[in-house]
Amino acid sequence: MTGRLEEFFEKSEKITLGGGQDKIEKHHKSGKLTARERIDALCDEGSFEEFDRFVKHRATSFGLENKEFPADGVITGIGTVNGRKIAVFSQDFTVQGGSLGEMHAKKIMKVQDMAMKLGIPIVGINDSGGARIQEGVDSLFGYGGIFHRNTLSSGVIPQITVICGPCAGGAVYSPAITDFIVMTDKHSQMFITGPQVIKAVTGEETSMEELGGALVHNTKSGNAHFLVPDDKNAMLLVRELLEYLPQNNSEEPLKTESTVSDPVLELREIVPDNPKQSYDIKKVISLVVDDGKFLEVHEHYAKNMVIGFARIGGRSVGIVANQPSVFAGSLDINASDKAARFIRFLDAFNLPIITFVDTPGFLPGISQEHGGIIRHGAKLLYSYSEASVQKITLILRKAYGGAYIAMGSQHLGADIVFAWPGAEIAVMGPEGAANIIFKREIDASGNPEKTRQEKIAEYKDVFANPFVAAGRGYIESIIDPAESRREIIRALETLDTKVEGRPSKKHGNIPL
Repeated sequence: MTGRLEEFFEKSEKITLGGGQDKIEKHHKSGKLTARERIDALCDEGSFEEFDRFVKHRATSFGLENKEFPADGVITGIGTVNGRKIAVFSQDFTVQGGSLGEMHAKKIMKVQDMAMKLGIPIVGINDSGGARIQEGVDSLFGYGGIFHRNTLSSGVIPQITVICGPCAGGAVYSPAITDFIVMTDKHSQMFITGPQVIKAVTGEETSMEELGGALVHNTKSGNAHFLVPDDKNAMLLVRELLEYLPQNNSEEPLKTESTVSDPVLELREIVPDNPKQSYDIKKVISLVVDDGKFLEVHEHYAKNMVIGFARIGGRSVGIVANQPSVFAGSLDINASDKAARFIRFLDAFNLPIITFVDTPGFLPGISQEHGGIIRHGAKLLYSYSEASVQKITLILRKAYGGAYIAMGSQHLGADIVFAWPGAEIAVMGPEGAANIIFKREIDASGNPEKTRQEKIAEYKDVFANPFVAAGRGYIESIIDPAESRREIIRALETLDTKVEGRPSKKHGNIPL
């Protein structure tokens, strides 16, 4: 027994060191944590239980039969975050560049299956050079199996990906299917084909960072949701994100203690009297949510739309809001996609949707029309209509035309719609409407500009207010801005027992 025990300790220590002390030191010098250190930073202290520690590859081609890859380049297991269980896998770049082969993939697939059985979130930490080419089609089998499980898990358990190094080729599709992607600045990259292949095929020259760095995917492609400076901050962010989420789609999100505060008088002064003047919607959000705490998602992408998590009255909610300080809060292709996918996540995991509206419409332009704004805007309409969770909408100022409908209106199934007294709800803005409705009178007038301004004022008096919509029952209540937090908390309490069915079907056909 003593000999076996010594053998166990020896092998266990070797596996713990991964690619060896030299490679670990090199890894540290590049500013990165090791695969095991990342798990330690993510999970509660001492909570992680590793699976398949002694798994070995069985490849025999190209000399692999003579090589050992500790833990086959990936650490898998179950741990806790703030006392709640999560499944984790963390690729080890110090072991054969974290390359994915048959057994590496089987370890990931096993922990994916375990997460589904237990009904717990899964966090995948990616740091890999890609497929283990020496294992050929077995690597492709591995990727396919992981993608399949990502898809079956979607909407059942939260899936979070952290990119801490390279993620190239087919490997990028697992993160893309998951719910949220966190990328570390200057250390992580995602791309289908690398700079060398692109140069050979198209003649274009680029670097890995310019092609698929964290900043690119957070600002341009929209593939990533969070940008953090390093591994440690990535794990802290994931811990924070998990606080807002239920363990699975059968659970309700955790509730915390909260009190209904006094009226927030500052909210009365935020929206400028001049309808052409902008303001920051995030200030409104911070004054409405508990403790002013808002975890913004996709902060650097499609900034005319703001989305993220918060608590209101102790309840975890999702926020969807127009940003008047960017494109006046207009809806465009990217903003529509950004909000639609987030709304579907919230609905899948029983998180109420709180919508703040201030939008003049869909962004006009040839590039928008040719880029498919009709189809992309339809995603937003579809996602709101499809969602059966509690939906509360607050119209702060402008709510014009199709954008009014698209931003969580009663017509798409919102349960309770509030409006501030200065809200303007109409088919279009007063200037445009007056030009159409009163065109003949303006043209026939001796002073067209004076007549035009008079007609604009006339239209504003009739339609540029919330009272017409309230008179039709399209708005449940016009409220004092200072009472916004109190009213939303009451609405959430009212809707706490909401049950709303949907027609029986396999699935809808969202306009992708």
